[in-house]
Amino acid sequence: MTFINENFMLHNKTAQTLYHDYAKSMPIYDYHCHLDPKLIRDNYHFDNITELWLGGDHYKWRAMRAQGIEEEYITGNANPLDKFRKWAETLQNSVGNPLYHWSHLELKMYFGIDDILTPANAESVYDRVNQFLKDNKVTTQSLIEQSNVKLICTTDGPLDDLEEHDAIRSQGLNVTVLPAFRPDEAFKVREDSFKTFVQQLSTITQEINSATSFVNALYQRIDYFHSKGSRLADHGIGRLNYQSYLQQDIEAIFNKGLSDENISEQEEGQFQSYLLYHLGKKYYELDWTMQIHFGAIRNNNTKQYEQLGPDTGYDSINDQSDIAYHLNNLLNMLEKEQKLPKTILYNLNPTYNDIVSTTIANFQAPGYRSKIQHGAGWWFNDTKRGMLRQMTSLADQGLLMHFVGMLTDSRSFISYSRHDYFRRILCTFIGELVELGEVPNDKNLLETMIKNICYDNAVNYFKLI
Repeated sequence: MTFINENFMLHNKTAQTLYHDYAKSMPIYDYHCHLDPKLIRDNYHFDNITELWLGGDHYKWRAMRAQGIEEEYITGNANPLDKFRKWAETLQNSVGNPLYHWSHLELKMYFGIDDILTPANAESVYDRVNQFLKDNKVTTQSLIEQSNVKLICTTDGPLDDLEEHDAIRSQGLNVTVLPAFRPDEAFKVREDSFKTFVQQLSTITQEINSATSFVNALYQRIDYFHSKGSRLADHGIGRLNYQSYLQQDIEAIFNKGLSDENISEQEEGQFQSYLLYHLGKKYYELDWTMQIHFGAIRNNNTKQYEQLGPDTGYDSINDQSDIAYHLNNLLNMLEKEQKLPKTILYNLNPTYNDIVSTTIANFQAPGYRSKIQHGAGWWFNDTKRGMLRQMTSLADQGLLMHFVGMLTDSRSFISYSRHDYFRRILCTFIGELVELGEVPNDKNLLETMIKNICYDNAVNYFKLI
């Protein structure tokens, strides 16, 4: 029997039934990812598995560094086959890491290869996959359609013109591809890049000479995104920091940001609170969903950051005190004015799972099935253990039945195997509860739950297709 077989990760009979009868064939609703819309527009063809597998994948890069591989074979200019050999060497030693599962799932699902990848067969697998890519004219769009994806929301900055999305719509692709608004630059009032961002934003909106006009300019970009079909926003926040403020405080902080003056952590928190308040109100008025990813500490290796730049695999989990205070107050400032939009919270630090799950229960609303969501295990938590911890916490404190489920949060066009991974883990989780007698073995109940979490909840929550 092959390693990736039909009952992989399905550890009981009920799990097998739930997966094969309900979960397996459900479409994919990828409401948050980092796929490059240019590559989708161009229907880009991958020449080799190294480009497809290792390009931009900091999960694999971190593992290769742990293996002691030289950077030339990771992000450098080494021969693609040599890079692949180094990845095979690393994968052989990654037992226990989800990369071991994901990589073999991808070989099986996309290329029909059952072999366990090792240094001994690396060149053979490399040649077979590359021949498959060539013979089957594998492209970004063919991979998306093969994966049974119905919707993709990319991640786009306020300055993006979104012309790629216009082009994709005109091509008649059998998948809805929409932009999602990610205004992280707007929050970086303490960084050197803030002044440049404000200047660039002003060139495509209006004169910006105050915090009020800054927000109005962001509103213009949100309206522009809305006209292109966007209905989601996302915010990457390393440290949540709720601070009360007066408008005069914000104007002073904004001016400091433009003049490179020192800004305290308290002032940074006031500016964060101000922006989330005003952006959140706008999202509410347009019936958007606000996503907040919080808890990453980034670019920790200064030497490597200076050589390779950001998003190269030197980020990790952050921690902070009073997270419950900050999170509840940030939501409450919008709820007090009945302007809290649909919101999904993703915590990178798993010790905050119960804090998030109990927080969302404070802000649910009539007419919505879990208006405020505890998002799927993110980044360092999209592992078996991480997914189970998130689902268990949500089930303990809220309604797992209404969970909007998995997303890729990935730059890879074959990371949709992670949806299958999630579904197998979900089915085993529910199946175990059934076989323990803690959940009734009721066909209608179980079918509804599995289909809801895999796809239907997302369709009904976001209302994008």
